Amino acid sequence: MIIWINGAFGSGKTTLVAELHRRFPQALVFDPESVGELLRSIVSPSSGDFQDLPLWRTEVAAIAAGLVTEHRRPVLVPMTLLTPEYVSEIFGLIAEAGVPVEHFYLQVPPETLARRIDERMENPDNPEAEEASRSWCKQQIQPCVERARLLPESTVLLDGEQQTHVLADEVVARVGSLSFREEQ
Repeated sequence: MIIWINGAFGSGKTTLVAELHRRFPQALVFDPESVGELLRSIVSPSSGDFQDLPLWRTEVAAIAAGLVTEHRRPVLVPMTLLTPEYVSEIFGLIAEAGVPVEHFYLQVPPETLARRIDERMENPDNPEAEEASRSWCKQQIQPCVERARLLPESTVLLDGEQQTHVLADEVVARVGSLSFREEQ
């Protein structure tokens, strides 16, 4: 099983995945951004967004599904994925591989997202990179909020302003015990 934690930048995806991993240490954590960074070091997408590279989408699906089928362990994925065609493509490829996906979206008001983005530090040794990252993330808030309305009906919406342990409880209630289902 893949547990995909989706949401805008600053919604708490990584924090929630860390809590789920603490509860289920046998789970694997796969951040598709690493695939994007690898591809960006080789080719430059004209849009600037590695998600626009078809190779990123196929590789993310292949790696996520492959981790489940080869290692027979659940995979936790923290990744903003809001372009409807890309959601369909990636989740469709994973389904073709016979791997179930539970898709969660952290709903957080735009003002809270902006505050969280301002509070975090990703490039403490590089103020210019830090400001560029914050600016880019903030520019994505409104498009993320708008696209979230287009997510598949099967997406489980979570109140991203709740405490992390409460959100993890909700995810666990939905997916059950991850002590793991041998059918995977």
